[in-house]
Amino acid sequence: MNQTRLKKYAKLAVYTGVHLAEGQTLIIQADIDTASFTRMIVEEAYEAGAREVLVYYRDPYLEKHNYHYQSNEVLSEVHDWQLERHLDYLRKGAATLSVISPRAGVLKDCDPQKMAIRQKAFSEASKEIREYTMASKIQWSIVAVPNEEWAKLVFPNKDEKEAIECLWDAILNCVYVEENNDPLEVWNQREELFQSRIEKLNQFNFKQLHFQNNLGTDLYVGLIKNHIWGGGSETAQNKIRFNANLPTEEVFTAPDFRNVNGIVYASRPLLYNGNLIKDFHMTFEAGKVIEYDAKEGKAVLKEMLEMDEGSASLGEVALVPYDSAISQSKLLFYTTLFDENASCHLALGNAYPSTVKDGLMKSEEELKALGFNISLIHVDFMFGSADMKVMGETQNGDWVSVFENGSFVI
Repeated sequence: MNQTRLKKYAKLAVYTGVHLAEGQTLIIQADIDTASFTRMIVEEAYEAGAREVLVYYRDPYLEKHNYHYQSNEVLSEVHDWQLERHLDYLRKGAATLSVISPRAGVLKDCDPQKMAIRQKAFSEASKEIREYTMASKIQWSIVAVPNEEWAKLVFPNKDEKEAIECLWDAILNCVYVEENNDPLEVWNQREELFQSRIEKLNQFNFKQLHFQNNLGTDLYVGLIKNHIWGGGSETAQNKIRFNANLPTEEVFTAPDFRNVNGIVYASRPLLYNGNLIKDFHMTFEAGKVIEYDAKEGKAVLKEMLEMDEGSASLGEVALVPYDSAISQSKLLFYTTLFDENASCHLALGNAYPSTVKDGLMKSEEELKALGFNISLIHVDFMFGSADMKVMGETQNGDWVSVFENGSFVI
């Protein structure tokens, strides 16, 4: 892959993704396949004035061995040092960047119950860490790097080397990194579009949204009173603007988890804990999933929905136009970071406090009373389509067309 584009991508992650401040520490959590590119990010971070850069690598194949050989007791243990190595820096204002390289299906032979035990234990223990991102106490971002398995999944008809080149090209196109452009400036210009859409949606102050398409989705999603739409960059509590996802095409807000009714059909597979969930649907009643099915990965879906009290309710609703750059690529990336930005999506689990007026200043109990979902998980799944129709009900009971044929009409 062209080294000029890769260097620009690394710079984009540092300057536009986490928007690292001079003298700030950066924590990088990286999949092991990303080591070469992660080194480029480290160099860019130091060039940007980083005080210190720490890198922690993850290996999904080691996770697989752990699930096969460790007991439930061991999997449920989370040691203080595993948390404190992050918290010590986060409490001092460090930014955090995830560099992912997903391997779909690597955990498909693992016991879903054992994976659920580990995730629940770690999620409960790491609540303070999670609050730094969910409440945007610091800047955080996510970028992706190809590996041969992922590349062959996206481009099955190409040999390994060509598939990796094609996936690199697709990733860089999705984040607007070209050999002869300034991606930082492109992202600054795109911010105007996001802010325009957010302003319109906030002015409407919809009571609920109604989604329909030919896949069978017929879903009413109530919105929290005084909800706030977000999208593009956001401002951390330290007053620094950052972009949580590279790429991003969505605008999103908080549903009222008590007021979701109807059926939703996923339009793209979901990669969850290294397992693919395909061709699934869920039926909601009074905000809870009461029925679900999947042609593949149903046991994994079951464990996810039963993680805790809030995991079978919604914490996010996001609008993504079907004519977005990622959607128009016609590629299925098999990872949420990209696929959620090609399609309207919902998230099961925890909501973002920033999507409610004064949400960052409210307690969990106060937020929940407003209809804000609380959970250990936050899992996005895609349900948008080329024929998606979205209507919004105003506080006066009038209905306004928001989407026609998969894209904005407001």
